[in-house]
Amino acid sequence: MPDDPSSTPPPLRVQRLRETALLPRRATPHSSGLDVFADFGHADGAALLDETPQLIPTGLAIAVPPGFEVQIRPRSGLSRRGVVVAFGTVDADYRGEVRINMSYPRGGRFRVRQGERIAQFVVAPVALSAVLEVTQLSDTERGDGGFGSTGR
Repeated sequence: MPDDPSSTPPPLRVQRLRETALLPRRATPHSSGLDVFADFGHADGAALLDETPQLIPTGLAIAVPPGFEVQIRPRSGLSRRGVVVAFGTVDADYRGEVRINMSYPRGGRFRVRQGERIAQFVVAPVALSAVLEVTQLSDTERGDGGFGSTGR
């Protein structure tokens, strides 16, 4: 039940590492992701993206609640313009600056400026499964069929 207070995850604790860093925020009340902003530490800071991936600073460190992860996801507006944001995970025990892996493989360059929205944080539950070695796995209808094996 979405309105049940007991189902509300603990808050995502965020530390600004530089005064210029902006806190993540939702674009709308029902956005699943929190917009994340570039932070180069000064008003005229920027990076030029090309086909070589770069780690773009956010000026933020986060404390992900135990039992959760933060997924780093692309923003659709940047994807539409050809900017690639590598999907990533921030684990509950990481405390360093979160940097966003970005590139622009279209040829040419794309400028990322101070304070621009560059990615999204999505807080998601994680199942911390144990690893159990077995000698054989159960059969399924799909079997070892890989990419595209289930049809269109």
